[in-house]
Amino acid sequence: MTDLAAKASELLRLHHTGTTLVLPTVWDAWSARTVVAAGFPALSVGSHPLADSRGQKDNEGMTLDDALDGIRRITAAVDVPVTADLESGYNTPAAELVDRALDAGIAGINIEDTVHSESRLRDLTEHADYIAALRAAADQAGVELVINARTDALITKLVTFDDPLTEAVDRSKACESAGARCVYPVGVPNAEALQTLLKELSGPLNVTADPVKGAYSGSYAELQAAGVHRITFGPLLQFTLTEKITELLNPWH
Repeated sequence: MTDLAAKASELLRLHHTGTTLVLPTVWDAWSARTVVAAGFPALSVGSHPLADSRGQKDNEGMTLDDALDGIRRITAAVDVPVTADLESGYNTPAAELVDRALDAGIAGINIEDTVHSESRLRDLTEHADYIAALRAAADQAGVELVINARTDALITKLVTFDDPLTEAVDRSKACESAGARCVYPVGVPNAEALQTLLKELSGPLNVTADPVKGAYSGSYAELQAAGVHRITFGPLLQFTLTEKITELLNPWH
């Protein structure tokens, strides 16, 4: 599978098979090849582990050029669909961001509503409008780019919401209407909140899990049984490997 449009369409299809899609989160060509060799049909790139692998900071401590340089090395190393975390868009107009993402071989993008460079949370309409502009640019390019719209409503310290869960639902609904193909309310605190989100939202939902411990909202088996459409690991796979490497090396000093 070498054509990017075909990869994007395949990534979208994988969100709608009726089974939970696990997209292990990688950060370089080695980790990407390892995930593919383990049998996964697609993968995700996380901004946090990518930044760590480059000796840079997450939360837009990298430039868009930096991020795309790392991501391009990953997409060139594997022949499966790759979705990549582009934070809040690196202050880049939607059409330009899509053009550059596609040029880097990206089949899906994760876009969040926290603008770290300005220490603010986009309001609901602003974020949905950006998602809509990304959707329009991808459609114009003829690519079913899988836009994963992230909201930090459940975890942000920048704004105080009377009901963070309702805010996360409202923001996710707005992004679905704007053309997101998956939504990602970060920090789902428990199984009850997860059920509310799954009931209220119409499209695929992304949950972050630890590859060993699972998520706050459930184990892998519980997330599958609940009907979660997509699981990514964020920086947690890299964190787990760091612990394992430390364990392996301790006897050697």
